[in-house]
Amino acid sequence: MARKRKPFSIKGDPRTFEPDFKGPVSNRSCTDVLCCIIFLFFIVGYILLGLVAWVHGDPRRVAYPTDSQGHFCGQKGTPNENKSILFYFNLLKCTSPSVMINLQCPTTQICVSKCPERFVTYVEMQVSTKNNRSHWAYYKQFCKTSFVMPKKSLTEILLDEDCPTVIFPSRPFLQRCFPAFSTHSGTLTVGNKTTFEDGSGKTRNVMELRAAANGINRLLKGRSIGTKVFEDYSTCWFWILMGLIIAMVLSWMFLILLKYTAGFLFWIFMLGVLGIIGYGIWHCFREYQRLQGSSTSELTVYDIGIQTDLSIYFELKQTWFTFMIILCIIEAIITIMLIFLRNRICLAIALLKEGSKAIGYIPSTLIYPLLTFILISICISYWAVTAVFLATSGTPIYKVITPGGQCIHENKTCDPEIFNTTDIYKACPGAMCNFAFYGGKSLYHQYITIFQLYNLFAFLWLINFVLALGQCTLAGAFAAYYWATKKPDDIPPFPLFTAFGRAIRYHTGSLAFGSLILALIQMFRIILEYMDHRLKNAHNKVSKFLQCCLKCCFWCLEKMVKFLNRNAYIMIAIYGKNFCKSARDAFNLLMRNVVRVAVMDKVTEFVLLLGKLLVAGSIGILAFLLFTQRIPMILTGPTSLNYYWVPMLTVIFGSFLIAHGFFSVYAMCVDTLFICFCEDLERNDGSAEKPYFISPSLHGILIKKQLVPREQNK
Repeated sequence: MARKRKPFSIKGDPRTFEPDFKGPVSNRSCTDVLCCIIFLFFIVGYILLGLVAWVHGDPRRVAYPTDSQGHFCGQKGTPNENKSILFYFNLLKCTSPSVMINLQCPTTQICVSKCPERFVTYVEMQVSTKNNRSHWAYYKQFCKTSFVMPKKSLTEILLDEDCPTVIFPSRPFLQRCFPAFSTHSGTLTVGNKTTFEDGSGKTRNVMELRAAANGINRLLKGRSIGTKVFEDYSTCWFWILMGLIIAMVLSWMFLILLKYTAGFLFWIFMLGVLGIIGYGIWHCFREYQRLQGSSTSELTVYDIGIQTDLSIYFELKQTWFTFMIILCIIEAIITIMLIFLRNRICLAIALLKEGSKAIGYIPSTLIYPLLTFILISICISYWAVTAVFLATSGTPIYKVITPGGQCIHENKTCDPEIFNTTDIYKACPGAMCNFAFYGGKSLYHQYITIFQLYNLFAFLWLINFVLALGQCTLAGAFAAYYWATKKPDDIPPFPLFTAFGRAIRYHTGSLAFGSLILALIQMFRIILEYMDHRLKNAHNKVSKFLQCCLKCCFWCLEKMVKFLNRNAYIMIAIYGKNFCKSARDAFNLLMRNVVRVAVMDKVTEFVLLLGKLLVAGSIGILAFLLFTQRIPMILTGPTSLNYYWVPMLTVIFGSFLIAHGFFSVYAMCVDTLFICFCEDLERNDGSAEKPYFISPSLHGILIKKQLVPREQNK
């Protein structure tokens, strides 16, 4: 008689009792070997790519601005050594549509030692020079070096662009001369003027200059954040370091206190976060009221445009009103979540208490985030350096640029040495042969874009692998704690190092497989974002709708894969199976306990998020009071900062990352204990023959059932 086949179940078969099962399997073999080999070859290729980029690249091309002839501004050992600032002959041409197409402003650009300080037109200078040659001495520093005497007419100057037709007060910003905007009685001005002559007989206004400056600003995204920011970092690096150390100590204290007073500490988290956000709302409202009656109260961010002095934005009431609204929304969301999740929070607190015991027995897990931070820092640094060297590989490439963008030869490659004698110059009056980018015609230069994509994908894969390694290592250590019959006596020696060794020796391929899937999804999301940026001006509503749907779907897919990968790594740490089998077992186990998963996962994450916000917010308030000189009687901080918010935001962001690193250990601990708990419920029934490994107190919260506790002292 044929044996009856079991019906197929999407949730899989539950675990059965195994008297010899004592936690993470020690007798295991290598998994996903093929993916491991591919991963290792990929890393070797990544190293070779970095070496090739290092040979061909030149990072000075990023550090120094480049003039129209492809020469660096401010580079030592060159004629431009003392000319570190880039000057635009006609900034108004930067409003041309060709700016965003060719990524260059269609006007002559030269290196200068300082920016203009007053309004002067070329014609005015010619007239003044007849009586006083000092006017020409001042004006000629903004002309081409080959232009010796101001004898050319205005028409010739417009055609040859040997000199600017007009100069106006400017300030250096990102090593480029930008108009020196200021406000007088609520009106935007440059050099106390709202209108000016452009040197060609036309009257221009300040709003046109602002539009041109904004056009250049779009080209400077991703460039240096400015000398003043680096000055601030060099001035207050000690205070930033102290703030990060305090954040680390505070995070450590919270983790230690969680072991004894998890419930009380949660209320400290909650009230502390609400209080910090409330203080932020009060401060924004006070600043908004202060600016309500000022002369600049009607100005908006749009009216101001680009500013070299970023602190001017904090003199707008619109800025503080926006901050206040954002903080009010955050306060309301947290309050509503606390009201609706008040009953679920007890479960999260119980899990955190159990997690505190595990971390107390394995304190080395609190140091592991430091290794993750070091590895991620190496990956980020290698990716950034390789990207810079790839971007600066090759020789200068020059393109034909016309202000109106109407020339049929627009964007063609040209030679600046002979451009004025070519047919292009005759066919397109006003056309220029300006430096565009660095490139070449060799096989290497033709595949620069492919190499950049390879660099980006390798970066995503390595980052996800480092995170996966950390999750699998911590899961192995905490699983060893859970399945120990007598705690802490039966916990294996050095559980963290043992779990790390197993993950590297046996499961590099499985971790690479899981991180590869996640990297592919993230890469596709980046491509979608790039396409969305390129098509943002498209008027096809159907394509926009499809684009939004794809972005939403892949965002959800990434979140789901991260969740499944995390639990798959826990199963790998326990049973030592390959990635696919571990992911299937984890998914089936979670499906069989779907109600408990919905309760536990997000509530615990929310409680830990409050802790992270409390640490970052506390250090942020302290940094704000210190860098704005609000507590001089207690502590005197740096007094010569350009932008106090630069070190303040650095401290807040760094504190949040430090807190996230420490609290992520707790999150992984809770997830591992929960997976082990679900396995424990299926393997055992709480009887004397099959006692549970979980503590009776936590079992009573997770599931209402009478059990016979495992004797801990046998």
